[in-house]
Amino acid sequence: VLKINPKYYKFNLISSKEHQEENKTAKEWAKAKGLIALVNAGMYQADYKTNTGFMKNYDYFNNKKMASKYNSVVSFNRTKESSPEFQIIDLECQDWDILKEKYNSFSQGIRMIDCNQRNVWEQQDKKWSMSVIGEDKEENALFIFSRSPYSVHDFIDILLKSPLNIKKAMYLEGGPEASFYLNSKNKKIKKFGSYETGF
Repeated sequence: VLKINPKYYKFNLISSKEHQEENKTAKEWAKAKGLIALVNAGMYQADYKTNTGFMKNYDYFNNKKMASKYNSVVSFNRTKESSPEFQIIDLECQDWDILKEKYNSFSQGIRMIDCNQRNVWEQQDKKWSMSVIGEDKEENALFIFSRSPYSVHDFIDILLKSPLNIKKAMYLEGGPEASFYLNSKNKKIKKFGSYETGF
């Protein structure tokens, strides 16, 4: 888990589709764009470039369509100083029509922990590695990665029982494609998923 105070760090939403570049590994994107840390922005469609849910970065739309069953949107690059620098919007608990005007960057994904800190993922037999983004009760961003495979329901329970003080969480990617990269002055970490049932 990497905890990031958004008062001190800028968040960037980068896609090969927007920049008309070849797909890259997490390490390659970090080097090309000068990033300290990186996780997946979300799951991708068959073209390997388009998000499965809504994705917008300032005036550029990677995908204009809201996915009906995805109930979370990670949001940053605020338009108003009164808004938090970073937040995960719960589409069932918060007013999207108001909040979508308060940020410039959005990526929609599957909700894992709702606004009442409840596990909303049904139990299933399948297990996989995971890349997750979270928000704690102090409004820090959490980049979360597990190479060890879990069912998503069980992994959410682990997060809720942990000392992370987690408020919301959104699923980004699973299986071998799940990625996490950190290149700070004191530590370098490069991770990618190991396993997905039936993949």
